[in-house]
Amino acid sequence: MEMEFEYQEGYIRSSRGVQLFTCRWLPSDSSSPRALVFLCHGYGMECSGFMRECGIRLARAGYAVFGIDYEGHGRSAGSRCYIKKFENIVNDCHDFFKSVCAEKDYRYKGRFLYGESMGGAVALLLHKKEPLFYHGAVLVAPMCKISEKLKPHPVVVNILTGLEDLIPKWKIVPTKDVIDSACKDPLKREEIRNNKLIYQDKPRLKTALEMLRTSMRVEESLKQVTLPFVVLHGDADTVTDPEISKALYDRASSEDKTMKMYPGMWHALTAGETDENVAVVFADIIAWLDEHTAEGTLLVEPLHETFNVGIEKLPSPPPTTEKQSHRFYLCGLKQPRTLHSAM
Repeated sequence: MEMEFEYQEGYIRSSRGVQLFTCRWLPSDSSSPRALVFLCHGYGMECSGFMRECGIRLARAGYAVFGIDYEGHGRSAGSRCYIKKFENIVNDCHDFFKSVCAEKDYRYKGRFLYGESMGGAVALLLHKKEPLFYHGAVLVAPMCKISEKLKPHPVVVNILTGLEDLIPKWKIVPTKDVIDSACKDPLKREEIRNNKLIYQDKPRLKTALEMLRTSMRVEESLKQVTLPFVVLHGDADTVTDPEISKALYDRASSEDKTMKMYPGMWHALTAGETDENVAVVFADIIAWLDEHTAEGTLLVEPLHETFNVGIEKLPSPPPTTEKQSHRFYLCGLKQPRTLHSAM
């Protein structure tokens, strides 16, 4: 029988005053979680829907899973998918994740990052920010290098850079349909397309340049990656070239590193493949986490005092948005039971 889990939603106000959506999936049995897993979602994505399968599977495997929608993404405030500074995303994740680690029940738990696509870059930059804080990372088709096949000509970059301060939010950047390219299973492709929290318009000018600069910055620092990690990639991925994961695996200084390449699979390994393929990928992810959280394998330096960097937990969702509540899912039930307690 699968383990039951509890799902909670809430909001925080960042140190920059931005209202950000957060969520968590928790094992609901009497035992405490094996470890903490922090989700870093991809560009244009969000946690409560697109990353839901990940949260549920890991919670049922005994992990406490925490997600945050970046500024301008999902249910968080901000111009839709406008990334003024990539550093803001990293700092918001850093502040929220560390605030969770400082909670009384979690101070002595192992800490793992989980990044998909652009979230892989976020995870690696969080590791770079505090190299010894996290105990490992799961990186799914990470954006940590620009494929040579897709790298824009320097002249094009110079022209766009000259325009970014004049029209930073202009949806000018031409791009192919990412959902069509990322999701192999037609039914799941339509399900994702019907998720209105997912951004499906053209990238904004400054957003595209920030992602390009970030990819180049991460690529230049791959040798500085020292934490244990597993990188997973479909060899038929046309969104982030598999060569990117191979470069990470080859260049990283980590002594404990694993690479999983899946023949015939596309970019969205955990959300856009057949149920059978998704099960294979999650089995590998959970096996890796279980191995790295086995008794006696983790040395945790706890945060003894409340971590306070100016973020504020909001007691309830803002009145201008659809009312959110805590939901408790039981194995075998398709509909959630609603709890009205605060997170």
